[in-house]
Parts: sequence; structure tokens; C-alpha cells
Amino acid sequence: MKRDTLRDFFDDRVQSTSAFLIYDNGIRSRAFTYDDTRRSALAFAGSLRAAGLGKDDTVLFWGENRPEWVMAFWGCVLEGVVVVPLDYRASTDLVERVMRIVNARAVVVGDEVRLPPLDPGILIWRLAELVEPPARPLGTGDGGTRPAQPSREQTSHVTGDDLAEIIFTSGATADPKGVVITHRNILANIVPVEREVVKYRKYGRPFFPLRFLNLLPLSHMFGQAMATFIPPMLPGVVVFMHGYNPNEIVRQLRMRRVSVLVCVPKILDVLREHILRLFPAVGEAPSEKPHVIVRWWRYRKVHRLLGWKFWCFVVGAAPLDPALEEFWSRLGFLVVQGYGLTEAAPIVTLNHPFKARQGTVGTPIAGVEIKIAPDGEILVRGENVTSGYYQANHETAEAFTDGWFRTGDIGALDDTGRLIVRGRKKEVIVTPEGLNVFPEDVERAINGVSGVRDAAVVGVAVRGEERVHAVLVLKPGIEPGEVVRQANARLESHQSIRGLSLWSAGELPRTEGTKKLKRREIKRWVEAGASRAVTAAPAPRNTVEAIVGRFAGSRAVTGATTLDELGLSSLERMELMLTLEERLETSIDEMSFAGAATISDLRTLIERPTGADAAAAATPLTFPVWNRGRIARVIRRVSLATWILPLGRLFTWIHVEGRTHLDSVEGPVLLAANHQSHLDVPVILAALPARRRYRVAAAMAKEFFNAHFHPERHTRREWLTNSLNYYLAALFFNAFPMPQREAGTRQTLRYIGELLNDGLSVLIFPEGRRSDTGEIDRFLPGIGMIASRLNVPVIPVRLEGIQRVLHHTWRMARPGPVRVVFGPPLYLKGDDFTALAKRVEDAVRSLPTTSG
Repeated sequence: MKRDTLRDFFDDRVQSTSAFLIYDNGIRSRAFTYDDTRRSALAFAGSLRAAGLGKDDTVLFWGENRPEWVMAFWGCVLEGVVVVPLDYRASTDLVERVMRIVNARAVVVGDEVRLPPLDPGILIWRLAELVEPPARPLGTGDGGTRPAQPSREQTSHVTGDDLAEIIFTSGATADPKGVVITHRNILANIVPVEREVVKYRKYGRPFFPLRFLNLLPLSHMFGQAMATFIPPMLPGVVVFMHGYNPNEIVRQLRMRRVSVLVCVPKILDVLREHILRLFPAVGEAPSEKPHVIVRWWRYRKVHRLLGWKFWCFVVGAAPLDPALEEFWSRLGFLVVQGYGLTEAAPIVTLNHPFKARQGTVGTPIAGVEIKIAPDGEILVRGENVTSGYYQANHETAEAFTDGWFRTGDIGALDDTGRLIVRGRKKEVIVTPEGLNVFPEDVERAINGVSGVRDAAVVGVAVRGEERVHAVLVLKPGIEPGEVVRQANARLESHQSIRGLSLWSAGELPRTEGTKKLKRREIKRWVEAGASRAVTAAPAPRNTVEAIVGRFAGSRAVTGATTLDELGLSSLERMELMLTLEERLETSIDEMSFAGAATISDLRTLIERPTGADAAAAATPLTFPVWNRGRIARVIRRVSLATWILPLGRLFTWIHVEGRTHLDSVEGPVLLAANHQSHLDVPVILAALPARRRYRVAAAMAKEFFNAHFHPERHTRREWLTNSLNYYLAALFFNAFPMPQREAGTRQTLRYIGELLNDGLSVLIFPEGRRSDTGEIDRFLPGIGMIASRLNVPVIPVRLEGIQRVLHHTWRMARPGPVRVVFGPPLYLKGDDFTALAKRVEDAVRSLPTTSG
């Protein structure tokens, strides 16, 4: 089928009731079908149109991977608006410079970035607020009845030669270069791949849907292709996740039944270390390499860990260490790599999944030509290749020779026409994350530090990964480490200097005429160990003390500070643990974290690289799943209707107010109530409208059922009684444990996310204990965190008089009147969970009482 623009691809491929995009933030996941994506893209296109943005206007995208990024991208494509994506880790300085260069009219921003002050005329859209959740929960992604599709309004004429994107390289002190990418460039890349996919699609139907876990940033062309263009051809499902924790990656692979992991080579290295910690014997390579079935059986423990459906890594954005490829291939996994450039939109060559050859990056895709120049440089030509750089005629002219794009990479072709990449002619450094670092940018930052006479920056391989290494000529008495710290403070995080050498042989070598640094000679000198290398880690921007300080308010934090002194609740401790994992790029065992008394203990825990920590990541806390099955649901519904609630009404004469507030909210909610008695749950269920009454799960204090969860601490009779109460509560009230003081909070929040995704509302008592007098106590911050992180409305609920019917210290109830008042829904946003909890508390307190 002939396609002239990306609009045609959108109309052909992005419409189906099948699942397309899933986002898991570590607590709750959200799923969207192709039809959901289509509707949201059309809605965003309408927002652009209403704001006066149209063809050739530019919108900067600065946010993390999530479905709304893809939806907003398609919305811009439909309106002819040019997308300018930046990595979410980019500095505000770089963002401001790029916005000035392209004269951006608007910015689409994610949750993980903080916008600098912008011109009042620039429009701002937040990714998390771009679309509403799908109207129905999605399980494995099978859609139901297909809703009516809105028609696409044709607002402007777009051709194949019109700009679709401008992709910028990230400079620090020099102006970044923007690669112009047209509709035709992208189509020239995806149409040949689509033709190959169609050939094999009928054979893959028994294994569909193929699920991709995409860890490449959407600001990168290859990450875009593997999330936005390739999966719709199958069709497939794309999973985005939060962070790069190896435990979480493994959990996603197994839980989501992922088939393909799309990532940079660094992720393969992280996962290899994780596997070796859990299964040390895997590191012992056999003398021979048997058939893949034998390898699969020999390493079945690894396949079980990663999930039986997982079989393939698709690697891009940075060079792959052959040892890494060999390791995963030996374990029976397929490693597919290709060769590409942003300037080629991005694919040049690709290894066929079933005809791959180790050590090569495949053959050119259809429509792309490559040849090797006399000096070994790889040259590329084709409709996928950019026409040049944005408003940079000189750089554009330098990049082409007789119509061939000069890649700056050195390579060769083997006897089958597969490309082998052997190095780089250009002096750009590619980090393990696949980001480009230009030595001149780093050198400018170093030379701006007082006491530096001269500096050269080269890429040095460390365990197969290229690192930024500085060679310094300093004035007497200047501390090298301080120079590095000051320079790193001026650089983007991926440009940070990771090592340095002191040049002691006079001036740095330069060419005679142009006085350019002879970086190859300097690099050989460094690699030969001619200097005494001084390791210089990047300036620490995150320390344990600094991160904990964000949770400490005005308190001073030192190594001797105890977590108890900070007064953190269980949920606040969980939030601290997640933040430490993300900022320090580590994995923390929850049980060990719970046992850390001081900040020093916490630092020791994080710095201790033991396999036990990784193995202990599996939670000891289990949640009831059986009570959400069909049989349990039938028993619960019949029991509530026939004897549980009628029996409760004999003792509690219920007066209900504010039930109409529940009618204004679609989908599941958090019911946040003050806590008075053991009868609170049945009273609230009786007060709810029938359509919600049987779709509620109640949180119960895990510590109340300690004998069930910790039988070793109790007698057999205590365990039997406590376990019976636990299972009855789980069956009749759909109850689940929520720890107040013990470890397990992170898993509890994930479970709440699953309940919400299944369409169940959740009843929580934020005080954490029952009242003695009926007075409302302080609400703990957990309710604010749950509502904000899970993006679910909160319905305040005020209970009155239940403690006079059955006080928590009584054994028998005394009939009497009770009141249940529902308040208007609250929508909580932000990270100040204490303040958010106070909002909920105030809302409950403000509801009318008999005395008020």
C-alpha cells in the first residue's frame, strides 16, 4: 500500500481493539488499545488546532517514556506540527537553548522534569494530564465492543517532504545540532521493515501478541521506531516502565509475558550481573556451544526467571560488547542488533531475527545503500537519510560527499554483505546509554575552570563501555579532582568526566597548521597506561544524606540520624526507598531496608553488592487472589445481600447523606473514612449504591493478623483462629493486608493498583487505628501518596455513632443510630503527601454531623 505521509500509516495501522500501550510506574499500570491511542491522538490534534498551532509550528517534547508521549506525537503528526524531542534527563539550559533555536510555540512535559520559567506565550501540556484513563479496565489487552471512532479532520495539506521532527544532539557549551527528519525519511525506514514483517506474520500468529518492553528513550529515533511504528505492523504491545532497576525489569518481563526487550547494551550488562548474582554457575562457559534447545534446557532456571515467553533482545543506540552478545547467546537468547543513525531515521542495517550472525550488524534494509570509502568510512544513501541539519548549512555541507552521507564510522562488509562496524572516524564518544558526547563540549567546560592550562577529552573503554576521560595539563598546586568536580557541574549528566590522567610531558600534542588536538595519539597514550590515571567519578549530585534530607523537612541529617527520628510512616519509608533506588541506580531489599536503623546503616546497605540482596527482593508478603475469582465473588455477593448486611442493619440504623457525589465519578475510587469500629466496613458497604457495593476491596491492618503471617511467633491455636479470621475477612469483605509498621508497603501499593485496574474501589482508613471517642485523628500521609501516585479520585467518608453501637473494646453490639456521609471527590496531585493527606482529613472533618 502506497503511503505518502505518516498520516497514512496512522490511518492504516492505529485502529484496533487490541492492546497497544502499557505504562507501569512501579505501583499501578495503565493500558490503552490502538483505538484509545487513536482517540487521544485526535483529541490532542484538536487541542493544538484550538490553540492556533498548525503546519510547521514546533512543539518541544521533554518527558519520560509513557503512552501519552506516543499519543501526543501522533496528534502533532496529524496537524503537521513539528515534534522536537529531548531526553528527559536533559538540563534546563539545553532545553531553553533548543526552544530558542526552533522558536518552539509549546512544550509537552513529563512528570520527571521541572520546567524553567518560560515566556508567557509558550503553551504547556503535561503528559500525565493529556488523556483520560480508558473507560474500561484492560487485562491482557483484548478489547471489547469497539466504540465509535471520531473522524479525522483534515486541517492542512502535508506532503512527504514536510518536516515531522527535529532531533537534537546534546551539546553543553556549543549550540546543539538539529537533524531534520521528514515524513518521507521515516516512511522510507518503516515501509521496508513492514514488508518483511508481513511475510512472517502468519507464522507468528500462535505466539501473538508479541510484547515489547521498551527501555530506549522515545526521544531517540530507534526507541521511537520500536514503540511507535514497528509494533502496529504485527500488531504488538509496547510496555513502558519506570526506572532501570534489574529486579523490576525481570518482574516486568515475567509478569507481562514479554517476548522482546528493546534496550541499550548497558541493560544487557546490568541484567548479566543480576543473573550471575542469582545463579553464579551460569558464568562457567562450556567448551562447546550446543543446539539452542539444549542451551535453553541447560539454563532453564534463567528462562523461568525471565519468563517462558521471553526470547529476544533488540539492542541499539550504542556499540555492543561481543562478550555480552556471547553470554546471552550461550544462555539460549537471541540478540538482534543493527546499525543506525539519527540522520538515517534511524535504521541503516538490521540483522534478520532468524538469520543473524554474531559480530555483524546485518544487511541494509530495502532502499538503503551503503559503501565503504577508501579510508574505511561507512557511507550511506537513501530516502531515509536526512537532508541536513536545522539552520546549519556549513555542517550540512560537511556531512555529505557526492550525495553520500558520511557516518564517521569505520567498517567493512563480510562475504555475505553484512556490515561489520570496527570503530569511529569521528571523535564523538557514545555513552553506554547511547547518548553522544562531543569532546570539544567537555573541553570547553574544563578549560573554563581556573588553573587549567590545557585539556583533551577522549573515549576510553572500561569493561566494554566507552567512558569520558580527561587528560589535563594543570598549573602547580591545582587539585585535579576539584577541576573535574567544577567541570562536571557545568556539563549534562551523560557528559560527566568518569576518569582523568595528568599529562606531564609538556604541551598536549597538536597538529602543526590547525593546532587541533591529536586525540588518537592521546587516547593511545592513555590506553597504554603511560600516565598514572586518577579515577574521578562525576561530582556527586545525589548522596544518601541529600536524598533522605528531602524527606526530613527542616531536620538536619547526618550518618547518625535514625529513621525513627524522622518520624516517617510506613508509606513514607517506601517512598524513600523507591527514591533511593531511582536516584542511586541500585536495588534495595525491602526487608533489609526495614532493618536499617541509621542513615549510616542505609548507606552500608546500598553500598553492599551482595547476591543475597538481589535474591531477597522477592517479597515475603502474599496477597489474596482467590477472593477475586468467580466462585468467591458469587459467595460474597450472595452472603452480603442475604445475611451479612441485613444482620448489620439490625444493630446499625443507618442514615446516609451525599450518595449523589458517587454518581459524579466514573470508575473506581478510594473511599477514605474515619475509623471507629469493627462494623465500619459493613456499614459503609450497606450505605453504598448497589452498583458499587459489590465492587469494593477493604484494606485491613496486616499487624492485626500477625499470627497468620508469622505463625512461628504464636501458638498453634492462635494461628488457627487468626488465620480463620483472615480468610473470612478476605472472602466476605474482599479484604487485603496493608502493613502499618512492617515491610511490604511497596507490594501492597502494587496490589491496590491491580485492584483499581480490575475496576474495584478501595476502602481505606487513613488514621491507621480505631478511635476511642469517635473523634477524628490525624490522617497518615499514605492516603495522599496512594491517591497521587495511583491517579485515582478520593471520596471522603465520615462515620458517626458506630463506636456507640460496637466500641472496639466491646464483645457485643448495642443497637443504635449511625450516620454515613459521602463528600465530593478530591483529585490529588503532587509529592507533598502530608499536605495531601491533610486535605483529605479536612474534607472528612468538614462533612456535616448531627452536632454540627
